[in-house]
Amino acid sequence: MKILKTTLLALFCLLVYTHANAHALWIETATLGKKGTLHDVKVYYGEFALNERDAPEKWYSDVKEFTLWLVAPDGKKTKLETKAGGTHYTSSFTPENDGVYTLMVSHEAAELGGTTKYHFISSAQVAVGKSTKVNADLNTNSLKVYAANQEIFGKGKSIKLYAQLNGQPLANKVVNIASPEGWSKGFTTDAEGAFEFAPLWSGRYVAEAENYEKAAGTHNGKTFDAAWIGSTFSFEVK
Repeated sequence: MKILKTTLLALFCLLVYTHANAHALWIETATLGKKGTLHDVKVYYGEFALNERDAPEKWYSDVKEFTLWLVAPDGKKTKLETKAGGTHYTSSFTPENDGVYTLMVSHEAAELGGTTKYHFISSAQVAVGKSTKVNADLNTNSLKVYAANQEIFGKGKSIKLYAQLNGQPLANKVVNIASPEGWSKGFTTDAEGAFEFAPLWSGRYVAEAENYEKAAGTHNGKTFDAAWIGSTFSFEVK
């Protein structure tokens, strides 16, 4: 009986881990904005490649209590208000200056998945005016994926993305790319945390980097022995 209970507990923990790990948090917003014009933002949770967007009441643990931050080109950081919709949260902001704006979410789930702590991260960028150069330092998320320039990329043309963990290149790790057609593929980063691919379809894509490591500690009064971080970055292809 003891062996059976242990086996069932292990299976339960695996199911919790698989469910949380398969899902991700991501931000959708138009790549280009206009100074003085309201710019809409949406935050989703689910599986982008499968076109699954969960209703907020079904989000894992307390992930729906995330905070959405906006960082202006000059580094000014503002907390944006969010409102629950049918399958997402909505928000908006009005750019006051030209440059690249950064949207960020970083939320550690209150509940553990078995003995694993989960950290959901997402970022997106909006270019306003002629300047499209990205200052990656303005994105303070511990794990991030980004492009050197914020632009609408071209179908069939090579795109270079970078991944960083705690300010250092996320080297020799697989970053998954999901397309609007349901296609998904992993690409391994080089020593600089960079990788390239050529999109086959137009539409919105989501890149997701992960990091899993053994790390003992306590979280909300419960002991964990591993930590998982998942970070997404969405972009447009025409």
